[in-house]
Amino acid sequence: MYNNPPKTLFVGQKLLFLPECHSTNDIAADLINTASTPEGTVVITSQQTRGRGQRGNNWHTEPGKNLTLSIILKPTFLTANQQFLLNIAVSLAIHEFLSKYLPQNLSIKWPNDIYWKSQKMGGILIENTIQGLSLTHSIVGIGLNINQKSFPEQPRAISLKLASQPFIKEDEYDLEILLSELLIVFEKFYLLLRNGKTDSLRAYYLRNLYGYGEKRFFVSDGNRFEGTITGVDSQGRLVIEKDNKLCYFLFKEIEFVF
Repeated sequence: MYNNPPKTLFVGQKLLFLPECHSTNDIAADLINTASTPEGTVVITSQQTRGRGQRGNNWHTEPGKNLTLSIILKPTFLTANQQFLLNIAVSLAIHEFLSKYLPQNLSIKWPNDIYWKSQKMGGILIENTIQGLSLTHSIVGIGLNINQKSFPEQPRAISLKLASQPFIKEDEYDLEILLSELLIVFEKFYLLLRNGKTDSLRAYYLRNLYGYGEKRFFVSDGNRFEGTITGVDSQGRLVIEKDNKLCYFLFKEIEFVF
């Protein structure tokens, strides 16, 4: 499984497959301390026993059915206050990869979950190491629901298989083929970021942002309110217009009401 390297310059050219592990991000963190670990190294597993998501949530997946991986990057071209740009590039890469199979109803729910309609198909957890003013290493953890058909512990979750059932007859997607496709697109967007295409990436992110420009209900500090998402600032804060005023929220300061 996962024997063929993707047609990339460096992302996925070194790949470590573990049938089972506690967390691919933790394994990747150990590898960073090894001098022989190149940028673009991928750690992937069929079964992650203690996966983590945003807000400290657990990420539960059925063994052998989904894509669960971490990618080691060295984005030294980004300063600490630019780190949300990496979230943008990674989110867009996954969005474009999935768009091949689901050309409609895909979006990026701030800050970096992947949604089909109003259901979660995947999530991203990026852990950065900062030295001085710049990033030295980043571990990009990606969990994508691919062939799983039941989510008893995650009622708002959906998989690529479930979302594409009306359009595809195959029993299951080939995870090795999908991994290769994902890593190719991932490298494309990472290189766009490295080459300074930040304005176009920001604009693309907003065009695909879940709820952008729509009036929605949110909860912050236990209070429910109605507002309109107008953007994301340079620090990665969600900008919501509320009562004709712009309000700024960090990751753990606000929740969407569905």
